[in-house]
Amino acid sequence: MGIEEQVLPVDVNGSTRTCRILVTGTAGFIGFHLASLLLAEGFHVCGYDGLTDYYDLELKRRRHEILYRHPNFIATEAMLEDNVRLWEAAEAFAPDVIVHLAAQAGVRYSLEKPRAYLESNVLGTFNVMEAARQLKVSHLLMASTSSVYGGNDKMPFAEVDKADFPLTIYAATKKASEAMGHAYAHLWNLPTTMFRFFTVYGPWGRPDMVPYKFAQAIVEGRPIDIYNNGNMERDFTYVDDLVRGIRMLIDVVPQAPDRRSATVPNDSLSSVAPYRVVNIGNSEKIRLLDFIDAIEAKLGVQAIRNYMPMQMGDVTATWADSSLLSQLTGYHPNTHFRDGIARFVEWFREYNGPSVD
Repeated sequence: MGIEEQVLPVDVNGSTRTCRILVTGTAGFIGFHLASLLLAEGFHVCGYDGLTDYYDLELKRRRHEILYRHPNFIATEAMLEDNVRLWEAAEAFAPDVIVHLAAQAGVRYSLEKPRAYLESNVLGTFNVMEAARQLKVSHLLMASTSSVYGGNDKMPFAEVDKADFPLTIYAATKKASEAMGHAYAHLWNLPTTMFRFFTVYGPWGRPDMVPYKFAQAIVEGRPIDIYNNGNMERDFTYVDDLVRGIRMLIDVVPQAPDRRSATVPNDSLSSVAPYRVVNIGNSEKIRLLDFIDAIEAKLGVQAIRNYMPMQMGDVTATWADSSLLSQLTGYHPNTHFRDGIARFVEWFREYNGPSVD
């Protein structure tokens, strides 16, 4: 483990009990995988998800159906903006830890429906922080994104780099969440970790994400749109690696300034609050065209490629410096993108049935 104390198991009146973790967004891609991992390790998990129609509701329901099979899983299906329902669910469950993943996702969709991002990602996040404050949880962990690095050209992106110039409303709302999280950590001594994701992919992924969107188009004989004429690089991160990183960060609780006894190089730990930002990425730039090649190879079908100009708000490359995650937890994501794509395509074929063969 890392240099800081573990939060688990929780001591209750001289005895121990299984840690209780509230996870928002459990019908979503990442939330589903994290809840599955936590349940497999013996935790009690309370999910909270609005099951919005941003994409196929059937996919979301099937994820939740799988989780409901586990005796230690319960869930409330309601919006983050519904503070009454959120509080009722949180108070009844009495979590030791909250992991906040639910959000209005999608960089490109934020160009069309910016208000949805403000309501979910800012107001909804505020409601989660309020619940964490009132319940005095041991650790609040919240999702951010590599998009907050905006147009930075210094790579790989490190947590201590300046990230004040987001290029989309989606990124701006996530940066706002980071700022609010720091304020709450300082004001209420609420241990808070923000983690920044880097282009997550894998089984049970969203239909609007590159692997699913491209795979669907390829098997249906439709063109795929490739922006910036394919001159794009991404730090593709396999979903199992991502949720393993989150799981390990649960145990690394940021300490208040007066309780710190050790530091690590280039730590993003705040000087005035129990607050830290951590990248979770594979730390490898992959050419988008190589990623597409891997999808084609596993499907056994060539894509019809429609090369297009750069899209508004997009960036040419992302690349994570994940050394802080490694120093804190001893863990580093390491799934090769071709292996990850193979697992995704296997799931894609199984999920969609004979229509993709």
